[in-house]
Amino acid sequence: MRYDEFLLMDLLEEFIYDMRTQNYSKRTEETYFYNTRLLIEFLKDEKKVQSFDGLKVIHLKEFIHHLQEKGFKASYINAIIKSNRAYFNYLVKEEYISSSPMKKIKLLREEKVVIHTFTDEEVSRLLNVFTFKTYLEARNKLIIAFFIDTGIRLSELINLETNQIEDSVIKILGKGRKWRFVPISPQLKKLIFRYQRIRNKYFQRIETQYNNFFLSRSGKPLTTVMVEYVVREAGKKARVREQIRCSPHTFRHYAIQSFLRQGMDVYSVSKIAGHENISITNRYLQGLQTDHIIETASTKSPIGFVKRRR
Repeated sequence: MRYDEFLLMDLLEEFIYDMRTQNYSKRTEETYFYNTRLLIEFLKDEKKVQSFDGLKVIHLKEFIHHLQEKGFKASYINAIIKSNRAYFNYLVKEEYISSSPMKKIKLLREEKVVIHTFTDEEVSRLLNVFTFKTYLEARNKLIIAFFIDTGIRLSELINLETNQIEDSVIKILGKGRKWRFVPISPQLKKLIFRYQRIRNKYFQRIETQYNNFFLSRSGKPLTTVMVEYVVREAGKKARVREQIRCSPHTFRHYAIQSFLRQGMDVYSVSKIAGHENISITNRYLQGLQTDHIIETASTKSPIGFVKRRR
């Protein structure tokens, strides 16, 4: 059989298996599979193409136009393009094809998104919503403090184990199953000590087989829904503005912008946040600059200047 007669769907399964051997996360595998299958199904249904035989660049361009007509955002379409680039690059590497047809497909121009997050006053109130009176209160307080101080992802907090917390850093297993070190402030370390004493006392009465640092009242790992509920309730009690979504990811925005506000360079912040490249971190810098301009401008009124000159 000629290589150009191999079915694109069969080769997609091989591509995903190759990703698995390189220890990509399950979520990444699923994303690449879904994004690439969208193209393969379009080629099959709309162009009657199931292999390299008959595949043309114009078909790929028509697929992109098809996504645009469906109303998908440029950022979403670009993610699909990147997944398909990786797929065809794999086929080139394995010598199924001599060159990738995706080379002639450019990424779409994306709108610049300004990232808004909590104010310092809101964060102060959020930190004080919970107390250390009970295990659950102490756990919830530390969850909020962790998000504020480290900017780690929700999944990273849920999967964090006790032995990953060291004197001045925590060891995080992030996207792509890559390890990174995130610094702990002395203030957070103090809260950790207090939480651990309450946690150890609480679980003397309740047996648990899990080593997760944050556990449910019954000693099981927390779920995404549980943590999102804790954060959402904290937002209500702290009277966070309605236009700001109170979520773990908004805390991540705040932490990253806080690092930048305090003068940390973009490269270092990118490493702490676990970003694939600094272009992602730069989006946070843009939002930070916009907010600062607005805040500064509000105190520099042209009308006020004119009145002072009189």
